[in-house]
This record gives sequence, structure tokens and C-alpha cells, in this order.
Amino acid sequence: MFEHADSEIIERVIRQLRKPVAMDSGFDARVMREIAADTEVSRPRLRLGRWPWLAAAALFAALLIAHPWSQRADVRPDYQFVLVAPNAASVALVGDFNDWNPARSPMRATRAGIWATVVPLAPGRYHYAFLVNGVEWRRDPAAPAALDDDFGSPSSVVTVVGKGS
Repeated sequence: MFEHADSEIIERVIRQLRKPVAMDSGFDARVMREIAADTEVSRPRLRLGRWPWLAAAALFAALLIAHPWSQRADVRPDYQFVLVAPNAASVALVGDFNDWNPARSPMRATRAGIWATVVPLAPGRYHYAFLVNGVEWRRDPAAPAALDDDFGSPSSVVTVVGKGS
């Protein structure tokens, strides 16, 4: 593991570390005098009892109840879905989160033919697709394809990670 020169250096360091350290016989006495002098100068502590601590704990609990630090469980984060379809007249987002209903998540277009919508999603795994012009199903080119497609239409998968996932 070590070369011969390295092992000699290591052995010398170990021998040096194992040598007893000579302490000044008056060292302990000087330390104890300093500690005693320091405590004589210090001010006496104010003893308030436990009521201030209980009041502080109650205030902290009230703050946690009034304004919890974590997100509420019923709040769903918004997810934006985007599709580039410059020749489309209409695009809708359909998926198992909206019962594959195109009326629930219509998408809006920009002048450049970029279609977008925002949907709140709870933690979970969802299959979805884009319905272009009411007839053409397209999977999301920016997301993984769904491998277990039940109906033969192209679809994609999105996984929403939540608390405890």
C-alpha cells in the first residue's frame, strides 16, 4: 500500500505522537485560578421559572397553526403543457387527469403556433396527449412516451412528485 520511504515517514510520525507530553506542574492550578476568578466577576443569572418558556412555546404553536410552514395537502401545483403546432386550428390537452375530455383543457396559441395550457395536478403518474384539430392525437415530443397505451393512440407520461414521494 505504501512505498518504503512513505512507511518510514509514517512510523516516525507515529513514534512522535506516542511520546508523552511534559506538562507544567503548575498548569492545573493556574487554570483553576482563572476559572474561579471568571465566575466571581460574572453576574448572577436571572431565574424566571418555566412560565416564560411555556408562553414562548404557546406563541410558537399558535404561529404554526395560523401559518403552517408546509404547503396544504389540497393545494395542487400548476403544470404547463406546451405543443408546437403552427398549422393547427385548435389543440386540446387530454389525459387521465381530465377524463380525456378535450373541453376541460383547451390550449391557447401564440402567433408562432405554440400552444399552451396550465393544469393543476396532484402527485401521481398521468397519461396524456394533445388532440389537434379535434381528430389527430399527438404525444408530447418533450416527454416520455407511454408504454402501456390501452387504446392504440399515442400518449405521453408525466410524473408529479409530491410530499413523501
